[in-house]
Amino acid sequence: MRRIATALFLTAALLAPARAADPQIDLKISLWVPPAHPLVPSIKEWAADIEKASGGTIKSTIFPSEQLGKAFDHYDMTRDGIADVAYINPGYQPGRFPIESAADIPFTFSDAVKGSEALDAWYRKYAATEMKDTHFCFAIIHDPGTFHSRRKIVMPDDLKGVKVRPAQSQIAKLVTLLGGTNVQASAPEARDMIERGVADALTFPWGSVFLFGIDKVVKYHIDMPLYANGFTFNMNQAKYDSMSPAQKKVIDDHCTTEWAAKVAGPWGAFEAAGREKMKALPGHDVYKLTPEQMAAWESKVAPLRAAWAESVKATGADPDAIRKELEDSIAKYGAGVHN
Repeated sequence: MRRIATALFLTAALLAPARAADPQIDLKISLWVPPAHPLVPSIKEWAADIEKASGGTIKSTIFPSEQLGKAFDHYDMTRDGIADVAYINPGYQPGRFPIESAADIPFTFSDAVKGSEALDAWYRKYAATEMKDTHFCFAIIHDPGTFHSRRKIVMPDDLKGVKVRPAQSQIAKLVTLLGGTNVQASAPEARDMIERGVADALTFPWGSVFLFGIDKVVKYHIDMPLYANGFTFNMNQAKYDSMSPAQKKVIDDHCTTEWAAKVAGPWGAFEAAGREKMKALPGHDVYKLTPEQMAAWESKVAPLRAAWAESVKATGADPDAIRKELEDSIAKYGAGVHN
């Protein structure tokens, strides 16, 4: 009987994860969106799954609403250990992540989940170089956003003289190209810019217009998939390095294309529902463009692609090959505007 008990004990010890020697890890996860944002419960689910898979040795505390620092600073906060994991908008720092900014070029993606899969699968190998001073986890996009404004914008020429709060650097370049003026502000600051008349229009995904109270200060909305932001979740490298091999595997298993889609899904559904909500709201004008009008907008993107290629070339990389890889990934996941 004693031999049987000993054998069972040894078998259980071999099958169970080696947790006894694992250090206790406490992750500070910084999200600059408010608690009501759908990313917050998604990341809570992600963190809870990590805790479970690690046998309780990796715990997390989530800090929304810029509690640990401004949205613009989240990459550096992760690098410097102010946050252990952070939600990053690379487009808030123009020129710093030139390869990733291909995701922000207008009319690239049509769907949050498929687009997140395509972006993440493509960017993984480039993040290792472009974001080398942090540990890359995964990349996502939101459901495509558009122009929301105080006066009606239909054609590209209508942006002349308009003050726009752009969502990211590629939209900022488009605004400049079309004769508008950019007003830089993070998402939490956007409503104030419109309300004070500092900006006349902004680019935003649909559901977030309500989440940030922007529906109170704009009236006109173009119903077109203008752009999607590429976002990344990154971890402080020293924090990752401090983990045991078993804990690192848990993190690696949660930093995947599959988890990118899981995190992006609820947010994508939330933004898509915002479009229908806006259509039903009195006092708001939600309007589609004709095929000719859409073609006019899409024709303005060529200079952005050329400028992106030059910025990538300056890093020593091959923009044609990189762009082809992105297009192949978009086709694989059926994530393109014209799929």
